[in-house]
Amino acid sequence: MEKRIKWLNRFSLPLQALASLVGYLLIESISRHSLAEGFTFMVEKPLVFLYNSGLIFTTTLVVYLFRRRTFVRVLLTIFWFLLGIINGVILATRVTPFTGPDLHLITDAFKLANRYLPVWGFILAVIGFILAILMLVRIFFKAPKYQGPLKYKWNVPLILCGVLIFAGSTKLALEKRVLSNYFGNIAFAYEDYGYPYCLATTIFNTGISCPQSYSQTTMDKILEDEEKAGSTDAKSLPNILFLQLESFFDPELVNYLKISEDPIPYFRELMEKYSSGYYRVPSVGAGTANTEFESITGMSLHYFGPGEYPYKSILKEMTCESAPYVLKNLGYTTHAIHNNEANFYGRRTIFPNLGFDSFTSEEYMSRENEQNPLGWVEDKVLTEEILKAMEATEGPDYVYTISVQGHGDYPEEPILEDPEITVTGSKTEEQNNKWEYYVNQIHEMDNFVRELTDALSNCGEDVVLVMYGDHLPTMGLEVEDLKNRYLFQTEYVIWDNMGLKKKDMNLASYQIAAEVLDRLGIHEGTIFRYHQARKNTKDYQVDLEMLQYDILYGEQYVYDGESPYVRTEMRMGIYDATLEEIVAAPGLEESYYFKGSNYTPSSEVMINGEYYETTYLNPNTLLISGYTLDDFDKVCVVQRSNSSTRRALTKTNERLYYALKEGDRVPHKKSEK
Repeated sequence: MEKRIKWLNRFSLPLQALASLVGYLLIESISRHSLAEGFTFMVEKPLVFLYNSGLIFTTTLVVYLFRRRTFVRVLLTIFWFLLGIINGVILATRVTPFTGPDLHLITDAFKLANRYLPVWGFILAVIGFILAILMLVRIFFKAPKYQGPLKYKWNVPLILCGVLIFAGSTKLALEKRVLSNYFGNIAFAYEDYGYPYCLATTIFNTGISCPQSYSQTTMDKILEDEEKAGSTDAKSLPNILFLQLESFFDPELVNYLKISEDPIPYFRELMEKYSSGYYRVPSVGAGTANTEFESITGMSLHYFGPGEYPYKSILKEMTCESAPYVLKNLGYTTHAIHNNEANFYGRRTIFPNLGFDSFTSEEYMSRENEQNPLGWVEDKVLTEEILKAMEATEGPDYVYTISVQGHGDYPEEPILEDPEITVTGSKTEEQNNKWEYYVNQIHEMDNFVRELTDALSNCGEDVVLVMYGDHLPTMGLEVEDLKNRYLFQTEYVIWDNMGLKKKDMNLASYQIAAEVLDRLGIHEGTIFRYHQARKNTKDYQVDLEMLQYDILYGEQYVYDGESPYVRTEMRMGIYDATLEEIVAAPGLEESYYFKGSNYTPSSEVMINGEYYETTYLNPNTLLISGYTLDDFDKVCVVQRSNSSTRRALTKTNERLYYALKEGDRVPHKKSEK
């Protein structure tokens, strides 16, 4: 036994390297849900595989600082496998893999577990965790310890040497493009560059690094250049609407597709009549929130960490200059609209830091029977919500709308009974089915755009409507598959009812707001004035990075050291849900109708601080059963999130109700609280 331990100690370094290779193969296989795919990745990308194995190996060198090396090795093994399992579980239920920002949710792990695990899975996870702790305790006390002298004068240099070699390998891999430090699609990046590298990058490489020449003098020079943009000389202040269309692009740009008819005839017609062009976006196949961030703020994601979502990082901490903030100073009321749940991408908490006055999410929409076959709310519901936002105020409005109907994951089996448009040309029938579903969805979105512009034409107010796709659909497209030969590109059109001159040009999503404001004679906001004055000039990108750093991470020299933008008191929805009376339901025991206004399928009754299962009947009526109202019950109606976390989205306006007699109205008054 002693001889075997000595032999293992002698060859521990190469054995540790071998274990790192095998361990990484298993971790990658867990993430990909297939040992075969993990093995294929190893064969097809051996340099990336060796790099990630080297990352794991480098972390294990720390064992040479301890006598209980077996315990430390087991601890590190559990750590890495746990990360692999977490990523595998998350990827079973969502497209985005486990990233650095997700670590902030660890404290909410038990609250979120039901989103990714069934009850039996959660129970198994708890049992596994307890067994792992017991095993670690046993290993700590029972496993053999290193008996020789701890030669720190050799072991510490060994670890430092390993770290330096790994750092050099990282630099070389980036220079030779074996790895990348820009992720257009974070899910694809994990597949291309491996889970450990991508996870580490999203943890440690975040935000915007301080530019070398950053100083107050440099920022003052940038502000001087902005003066070339001029001052606001708008003759009128029209409503400014942005419509971000989920995964919307022209499928006729795909070389191999054969489509029975044009799926977007109206959008194509608009591009012929109004200002339009290609729209450069920061991501492919996913990343809606990042295109959104660029379009609202005028900031480029290129300078942030790989795969970073500012919605999940810096914007959780502070406000950010944006089109809503800038336009509010001119008298605009600012609205956000999204026909998906409010908590998605954390929009409910992020939008106040972008200056929005209101946010109408899916939970505040009457969306009865208006879902597509995958359960996403159809975009046609947005027309009413956009008009409602405009009608709610007297002055001009800025409305940023995010659609969802074109969202994947697209089905490999045919699920449309009688598709209006048929698609062929893909390599497999499954891929044809995915394209056919997608094409019919964007065809319906095209019909929605027609309905929206028709309604805006008759609204009696000046309107500028900017429409574009947020990214290409998740279809595994390659550059050679596209006629325009570019994956980070959709199309945009600027519709208006004011007679603006047609001006075609290609734009990046971080340039669109500045361009629209410029055409309207609005020259406000540090970022937007910068784009208006400096676009396509020398050092344009260099100084843009400097400006973004100063505003979000630096000394805020452009604001004299303190941001002028204060988090807004954003309201959810345009109109409050009201509760006017409660009526006992005739013929139904312990059942009551709640009468009021502005109810939606997300409305729920709360009694004495507890939620009760609520049946939505129509915008004016809710029904609850199984409860007998008593004297002084505190009753209210709230909107609740459609996510599994089921958080309330409205502050409860509690009302105090007295004794209920069957068939009688219930008198009420506001509680003193």
